[in-house]
Amino acid sequence: MADYAEIKLALEERLAVVRTRIQALSHDLRRADGPISADFEEQATAVENDEVLGALDVASRRDYLEITAVLNRIAAGTYGFCERCGERIPVARLRAMPSARQCVACAA
Repeated sequence: MADYAEIKLALEERLAVVRTRIQALSHDLRRADGPISADFEEQATAVENDEVLGALDVASRRDYLEITAVLNRIAAGTYGFCERCGERIPVARLRAMPSARQCVACAA
């Protein structure tokens, strides 16, 4: 079995960053710092910002799910094998794209 400790450590660090980002985005989207301004122009800006924050939140949550899925596959011992052909995925590919589920040949 290949040793994926380096990949796992990098993913755990990335997961911590993503968790922090999700918490910050949730805080901002809930307007925890106060209600929206009464000024119309500021309201328009806030709504535009909310759209961007919402998109960032969706992307961050997708990253979170992807990372946890990889960590779960590492823990289960199923990480690093192509889901199509069953062959081992080269570690270089996994370092470049930790969420890879297929070898290069099957992905093509």
